[in-house]
Amino acid sequence: MRKPLIAVPIGDPAGVGPEIVVKALVSETVQEQADVIVIGDRSVMERAIAITGTDLKLHVVEAVEQGDYGKGLLNLIDLKNIDQESFRYGEVQAMCGKAAYEYIAKSIEITMAGKADAVATTPINKEALHAAGVPYIGHTEIFGALTGTPNPLTMFETNGLRVFFLTRHLSLLQMLGQIKKDNIVSCAKECWKALKRLGAAEGTMAIAGLNPHCGEHGLFGWEEVNEISPAVEQLKAEGYAVAGPIGADSVFHQAATGRYNSVLSLYHDQGHIATKTLDFERTISITNGMPILRTSVDHGTAFDIAGKNIASEVSMVEAIRLAAKYAPHFTKGIFKGGI
Repeated sequence: MRKPLIAVPIGDPAGVGPEIVVKALVSETVQEQADVIVIGDRSVMERAIAITGTDLKLHVVEAVEQGDYGKGLLNLIDLKNIDQESFRYGEVQAMCGKAAYEYIAKSIEITMAGKADAVATTPINKEALHAAGVPYIGHTEIFGALTGTPNPLTMFETNGLRVFFLTRHLSLLQMLGQIKKDNIVSCAKECWKALKRLGAAEGTMAIAGLNPHCGEHGLFGWEEVNEISPAVEQLKAEGYAVAGPIGADSVFHQAATGRYNSVLSLYHDQGHIATKTLDFERTISITNGMPILRTSVDHGTAFDIAGKNIASEVSMVEAIRLAAKYAPHFTKGIFKGGI
């Protein structure tokens, strides 16, 4: 049985992406669980290999089928888009923003064509994208546009704890306006579709509470009484295995220890704090709802340490591992059902 083939764009060349890719590829975990095709620039990857002191050999190919996925080789599709004379580590450069976008676009193209099983992305820089005139602010927007997915769904996973988000980049005041029964029901159903496609739908999903002690029947807030509990009851009536609202001070621990298969977090920091406190380096973002599977490290370009062989590859290893873990289930086809 062949290993899943994961496409890995190197991210912003001025950041830590290239070096964590190199270090991830020599890890036993990646070598045992996945084949990897890297999309980047040859000169950048040659420098990354030298900086990290690894004994990987570059194998430059024009197509995935030309790859040799034996041990000790880094299979690279070279887009030849970095001028080493003007390239500098740790700086915002339009050239690097443009290159990072092109690496992602090529990875999506390969995976949409069925030549790779999933994409595992590395950090990009929003300022560099903007400087390059790229009309998207980040990975999620790029993937959404290039795969024709209006509303990609983000899930975090770390050490078996899976967390979805009802709302993300909103102020707390704006977030409160989104805590509505219909929003919760709709989001929970999308989460179930995602779990189904990942082969992880056994068990019960927990809906987190919003207020301290879930509001104590209105003593500390009415959102649980008026919106969250009615949403849970509707979902149950429709046959979904959900529980809640469950206090946010305990629900993530309960899910991490196996009581629930996932948690629907109501806002950005509620879920981010839980996952990153459990294991910061192994918190991986998984983008669902698209025709292809994408996992990603959940850290930035780290310009301050780029090119210094300081950055840890743990998150990159985990992103590739989870892509390989879920790809065999995901590639069975788009799930179109309800429960």
